[in-house]
Amino acid sequence: MIVGGVARVPGDKSITHRALLFASLAPGTSHLGGALTSLDARSSARVLRQLGATITPLRAGRVVAVRGRARFRRPADVLDCGNSGTTTRLLLGLLAAHPFSAILTGDASLRRRPMRRVTAPLARMGARFIEREGDGLPLTVRGGPLQPLRYELPVSSAQIKSALLLAGLAGEVEVALKEPHGRSRDHSERMLRAFGYGVEEDGGWITFAPTGRLEAFDRQIPGDPSSAAFLAGAAVLARGGELRIAGVGVNPTRTGFLGVLARMGATVAVEDVSDQFGEPVGDLVARPAALRGTEVLPGEIPAVIDEIPLLAALASRAEGRTVFRGVSELRVKESDRLGLIAENLRAVGARAEVSGDDLYVEGDDAPPRGRVRSAGDHRIAMAFAVLATAPGARIRIDDLACAAVSFPRFPETLRGLAREAAS
Repeated sequence: MIVGGVARVPGDKSITHRALLFASLAPGTSHLGGALTSLDARSSARVLRQLGATITPLRAGRVVAVRGRARFRRPADVLDCGNSGTTTRLLLGLLAAHPFSAILTGDASLRRRPMRRVTAPLARMGARFIEREGDGLPLTVRGGPLQPLRYELPVSSAQIKSALLLAGLAGEVEVALKEPHGRSRDHSERMLRAFGYGVEEDGGWITFAPTGRLEAFDRQIPGDPSSAAFLAGAAVLARGGELRIAGVGVNPTRTGFLGVLARMGATVAVEDVSDQFGEPVGDLVARPAALRGTEVLPGEIPAVIDEIPLLAALASRAEGRTVFRGVSELRVKESDRLGLIAENLRAVGARAEVSGDDLYVEGDDAPPRGRVRSAGDHRIAMAFAVLATAPGARIRIDDLACAAVSFPRFPETLRGLAREAAS
């Protein structure tokens, strides 16, 4: 494939979730341009409507209007969060400060994901939980007045961190948090600061003070860097050309994959950067490159956690070995993502293995060929769709439609990269 032209990716998933949550608690009407319209984003909109917000349909190219209220109302039915862990965990933080009971559930994949890592610190703040089936959904949260919290997270996780910060927001109490390995994405901190809340970082601790106030706002959501990474990966594997991916969020806590790609020999340039609502936004310019193996250390993992399936797929085309250290968190994503990466790489002829919490991938120039099992995991499906663009590749993916969880029309966008070059 020869790439060319300018591509755009859907709105940032993390920021869309948070913008919908903040707008739903901000009295008045907020307007969100470029919001992601994926299944996960629609899950957030759906449950927020049940909690009293008025949200217009999420449709591509349309501005989303959100009429919020200062406090949620008691839901009349179970809150179904679909496949979205972000929806579930961040919502648990907000509901912890509301004086009513709510039941949260999700699809089969989400029901297997651990929730106690969020509910345990929220319980220390004063919320109560009833678990139905062990450490997962469905569960009942009973909120009320909260106490301040000082807490060291067991893992570096933006979802856990954000849930606790949002509990501090809704409960109007101070929160101090420390992450053990690296810095996870900081969209919640940036958004809280934009509303005047005190969010400071010192000595590895993040402190929140309830000094601000939510107000209706207008915001343009930047393109999702995790989605952009897959298009950049296809450009790196291409035989020629250059691809510009316009209007992408380039928050440093989200672009760790650029540093890994650079060590592998692929330079994806960041150009035309501007600041939008406290978030840096720019263009990514990607070109084909000969790749070499590298080592990704535990401290880097929080900033590349969503891109590891893609980086592992690219590593299978690199010269030498690539090692991803300390990636146990991949076991509790939408699937056992760690096991699936290795299994599917072997299924298409590559050499990959998991040893403890580390993933090893040996590069090879033989065309990848075989069948891929996605287990409904959007990142797995997209990563192997990118690998399928390699010269001579013949890869069949059992469920590429699941990419719509984060990237609606991903297959068409990927195919369009080559058409742009030919036009």
